[in-house]
Amino acid sequence: MIPVAGSGTRLLPATIEQPKEMLPIFAPSENGNIIVKPLVHLVFEQLYDAGIREFVFIIGRGKRVIEDHFTQDLDYTLHLNGQGKNHLAADLSAFYRRLDDSNLVWINQPKPLGFGDAVLRAKKSLGDEEFLVHAGDTYIVSAQNEHLHSLSEIFETKIPDVAFIVKQVTDVSQRGIIEGRELSLGLYQVDAVVEKPEYAVSNLAIEPVYLFRPSIFDALETTRPGKGGEIQLTDAIQMIIESGKKVIAWRLYDESLRFDIGDPEGYWEALRLSHQHALTRTSILPAPAHRLLRST
Repeated sequence: MIPVAGSGTRLLPATIEQPKEMLPIFAPSENGNIIVKPLVHLVFEQLYDAGIREFVFIIGRGKRVIEDHFTQDLDYTLHLNGQGKNHLAADLSAFYRRLDDSNLVWINQPKPLGFGDAVLRAKKSLGDEEFLVHAGDTYIVSAQNEHLHSLSEIFETKIPDVAFIVKQVTDVSQRGIIEGRELSLGLYQVDAVVEKPEYAVSNLAIEPVYLFRPSIFDALETTRPGKGGEIQLTDAIQMIIESGKKVIAWRLYDESLRFDIGDPEGYWEALRLSHQHALTRTSILPAPAHRLLRST
């Protein structure tokens, strides 16, 4: 599941007509040249290369350009080849092959009522399956997509109801923060989650990459609006914890790159780091396919 229904107000006026998830960052192309791709495009390609073939996008009003972007236009690739722009046509064709091999579902979120509301809207599509949630405005790069494979392995072996990624931060005021105990190097039993705390309960912030069992829907259905008047996913996770179910977090290691375009400073940093990374022609390129949970 890739929620892309946020309003993007912190990036106005650039997001009046353009969804923030469609803002581009730098990436190597199929033949190693530097090109620009929308961030949500990179998220999709990464999840595909990790083994996922079924995708649910939660989309809001004014976000139809995202759906258009994920609709194949084979005539355009022929046009690019005819113009001698073969390297661009090759990269677009690779994207279209991934789309052709995937099942994409689009679900409307009429009002931006929060991350938790976005997840809940996919309940009918997901049924009783485990599923992955990946925010459409955050992109994490690790060697061979190790962050996704490690999270999947934890979910399969530790059998929690919820598993997600965390990262050490200095500013906790704009993030969901966990309290917990370290079970082994980088692995945490989560005892509490707090959305945008007034004071630091820890320095471990939640990254918006989660694996859930269907019990999260029961929690979301009884979750009241929280911070900002929105249904917070962290509040539902806290309900899961209080019900006695297991919640596990895995800490992102320092070598990983995190691109978050939620505000101007984050977008500038994403541009800077992605350009530097693209110049080295390293692992922003699709990693070799591995098995991941059959997820959306």
